[in-house]
Amino acid sequence: MIKTENLTKIFRTDEVETTALNKISFRVQPGEFIAIMGPSGCGKSTLLNILGLLDNHTAGEYYFLDMEVSKFSEKQKAKLRKENIGFVFQNFNLIDELTVFENVELPLIYLGYGSRERKRRVEMVLEQMQITHRKKHFPVQLSGGQQQRVAVARAIVAEPKLILADEPTGNLDSAHGEEVMNLIEWLHKNGTTVIIVTHSQRDAEYSQRIVRLFDGQIITENIKEHIL
Repeated sequence: MIKTENLTKIFRTDEVETTALNKISFRVQPGEFIAIMGPSGCGKSTLLNILGLLDNHTAGEYYFLDMEVSKFSEKQKAKLRKENIGFVFQNFNLIDELTVFENVELPLIYLGYGSRERKRRVEMVLEQMQITHRKKHFPVQLSGGQQQRVAVARAIVAEPKLILADEPTGNLDSAHGEEVMNLIEWLHKNGTTVIIVTHSQRDAEYSQRIVRLFDGQIITENIKEHIL
């Protein structure tokens, strides 16, 4: 599903040049669950943003679904992203002015689904996330755990091939964090490819493979023998 070859990202200003990613090469097979770990500033989120087609790399190659995407236009990348990738963020990124139902429905509107199909999909995924009883509420009326459930629902409503999660439990207490990780594990067991960025060893233990970054480079890859 994903292949990178010598993927490099350099941030430049008039006075400073910072190498955020330094020749990253790795692969992700369909259906894998991978955790990316490392200290703050090591390039984890930068890598996730490039994999999610939210940012461009400086050098190297990035293949997504067997397509080398570096020469794609922003419009082509946006289409590829909307049709194939769901995102879960640490800060939820819900729209305060929209209800739970409307937040989850938004990706389907962007993809051009009709109202009847949107309603069917949203109600189905809200039931899966056990948040149907809150569908008319606004984000400010929800707990952190409930907001992240809504964010997960929004990420999966269009049935993406890939879920990218950036510190998905970072703003949650341990109980709500465990709930969210169980949801992500359930998505993986149902066939979705999952990549999470995390500081939490506990969260990383849900994955099949732990990739550790340091100073923009992969230093270890640990394929786990036992999956929770």
